[in-house]
Parts: sequence; structure tokens; C-alpha cells
Amino acid sequence: MTPAEASKQARDVCALAPVIPVLTVPDASKAAGLARALVAGGLPALEVTLRTPAALDAIRAMAQVDGGVVGAGTIMTPDDVVAAKEAGALFGVSPGSTAKILDKAEEVGLPMLPGAVTATEIMALLERGYTMQKFFPAEAAGGAKALGSFAGPIPQVTFCPTGGVSLGNVGEYLSLKNTVCVGGSWVAPANLIEAEDWEGIEKLAREAAALKA
Repeated sequence: MTPAEASKQARDVCALAPVIPVLTVPDASKAAGLARALVAGGLPALEVTLRTPAALDAIRAMAQVDGGVVGAGTIMTPDDVVAAKEAGALFGVSPGSTAKILDKAEEVGLPMLPGAVTATEIMALLERGYTMQKFFPAEAAGGAKALGSFAGPIPQVTFCPTGGVSLGNVGEYLSLKNTVCVGGSWVAPANLIEAEDWEGIEKLAREAAALKA
């Protein structure tokens, strides 16, 4: 898979809905119910962060849910790329990017949404062929104002901002012409996952899906 092909596929995933839920799943037994609730609410693209021992099993479970497009987040090493792909992830997300991670992702055919936060990082990824990137950490790096400032000099790149994005500021990001979607955890709060309140999560997903990108 070439970087250009990978980036196009990543953009297609990002275009499925205005919000990609960023999910930390401590108990894989809850994964399928969580995925069904989010998909039913109109958010088919799901990012499961590799931050818990249950993450890969959660990806395996979510990969079986009809209508879901599950990916792996917090990819930090080439081994993470391989493990995510083998678990059924259809895309990968990394907080930053390294040549080793991108090399392995291209080798195994896992479309990546690589992270960047400076003009130099964005340009380096663009030079490689990645026109769809993750802007992280969005709020800490200057928020929507900072992200929007890249649209003029680097119009070739579009973004999924993640990190500090919430219901309170999501509109600022989605109004930007260089933003395709956002990544956010507010649609699946830990307390609702723990309680298996799938109705509550579906309601939050519907609200997020109705946002204008």
C-alpha cells in the first residue's frame, strides 16, 4: 500500500461521520455492546486506543459488529501496527509519526492517520504522501485557531483534530475548511461504558452524528 493510497483510505474513514469516538476499553466483554450503540447512533468509525490490556480483544469483538469500521489508536511501534492489523483493525491512529511505524503500516496494508502538530511535521508527512493527518494535541497546541492557520500555506492537507475536543468547542473545529472530522471521547464516557448504558451512549452518538462537518 502506498502512502497516497493509505491516506485516501484514512480520509474515507474520517468522512463517515463528523466524530470518531476515541475509546479506552478496559473490559473486552463490553466492546461489542459499545460498538453497536455507537454505530446505531450514526458513528461507524471507532478508534480503540491501545492503552489497556483488553484493547486488542476489544478490537476483535468490535470488528464483528455490522456497520462498524474499527481502528486502533495510540499506535507507538511497528509491533503495534502488526498486532492491530491481526486483531481486525481497518485503520490505525498514532499520536505522532515515525518512519518505522509508517514503513510497517504500508507493508502490511494498514491505513494510518498519523499525528502532527507543527508545520514541519505536517510538511514531512505530506512529502511522504499523507494528505490526511491527525492534529494532536489539538487544544494544547492552540486549538481551532492554530489548526485553521495551516489551511492557507498547506491547503493539500486535511485533519482530524484530537485532544481536548469536546461538545463545548467541537463546532469551532468542524467549521474549519481543513477539518474532515474530530476525534473525541465524550460520546462514550467511562461511567456509561462501565454501567453498560448503551441507550445513553447511543443518544450521545446521535447528537454527535448530527454535528455539521
